[in-house]
Amino acid sequence: MDEGWREHRDANLARWDELVDVHERAYGIEAFRAGRSTLTAIETREVGDVRGKRLLHLQCHFGLDTLSWARLGADVVGVDFSPRAIALARRLSAELSIPAEFVCSDVYRADENVEGTFDVVFTSYGVLCWLPDLTAWGKTIANLVAPGGMFYIVEHHPVGGMFLGSSDELIASHPYFNTGPVEETGNGSYADPGAILENKTSYEWQHSLSDIMNALAGAGLRIEFLHEFPVCRFQWLPVMEQGADGWYRVPGRDDVPFLFSLAAAKR
Repeated sequence: MDEGWREHRDANLARWDELVDVHERAYGIEAFRAGRSTLTAIETREVGDVRGKRLLHLQCHFGLDTLSWARLGADVVGVDFSPRAIALARRLSAELSIPAEFVCSDVYRADENVEGTFDVVFTSYGVLCWLPDLTAWGKTIANLVAPGGMFYIVEHHPVGGMFLGSSDELIASHPYFNTGPVEETGNGSYADPGAILENKTSYEWQHSLSDIMNALAGAGLRIEFLHEFPVCRFQWLPVMEQGADGWYRVPGRDDVPFLFSLAAAKR
């Protein structure tokens, strides 16, 4: 990891701690309380039946996806580095009587701070950009997946990440390969663009598909599949429109991937 990682992590942690309140208002928790799952058809189809399986959710924020897996029958543990997010996750678990364990831990130390191994290690939607070192990430995951188990990720595609910005045109304005950290300063969140924040600065890293796959393969995991999709879970670009299925797309364009999913197995 780069020499400034601790400083970058602390800035990101301060921002994500603050975003807990913003996202508690913006994430539709009332619908979740009423029984709505926050999982999409992609991950539920590709992960499959989780009944009776032990599932670890890395970078879980305040645990709505974690608790959604629990509602599907998994024995779940959620991990996040934000104390405020973990506190809210625990409150929701208790309030809704959904059994779950939540652990406050940096993702790089998750294998030190949770017990045992898991049938499924899961992570999703906007997690990799906060991690400077995917080699260490892959080793941590390999330590957490039980023999015969799987790691699964559904995530924003690094090609789609090249088109970040306010332009309505698909013009690549960011590099594909990792040149991070990239310092971002401003208000708002993907869930609430109008939110005013005290902690305006964050640091992100871009990772290519080869970075991701090699980190997992190098840690001894076997890539089972890689899928790519021309859709996004939120309005990544202003030109995107939401379809009846809930996914955001660039109208008339299905030639740019904005999501990918990947599964890797442990022999």
